[in-house]
Amino acid sequence: MKRKRHTPEQIIAKLREAEAMLGAGQSVGQVVQQLGVSEQTFSRWRNQYGGMKSGEARRLKELEQENARLKRAVADLTLDNQMLKEVAEGNF
Repeated sequence: MKRKRHTPEQIIAKLREAEAMLGAGQSVGQVVQQLGVSEQTFSRWRNQYGGMKSGEARRLKELEQENARLKRAVADLTLDNQMLKEVAEGNF
């Protein structure tokens, strides 16, 4: 079975749908079967995206990408700084 990556917006929509089904008296097993995900995935989604709105999830994703970009920039600058120190000391 091929794995499918869901966008944060899709996850939030599925969580809303799941909450409606759970409120209607269905069991968690029935809900995850209808959503087409495992109970483990459903639990992880609830922990990560529970109570979040689509706009918030989109912003979270943007912030995670920005954080990764900044971490790469800091790593590059640190490496450049170390190389310049070695050259300045004559230890190349």
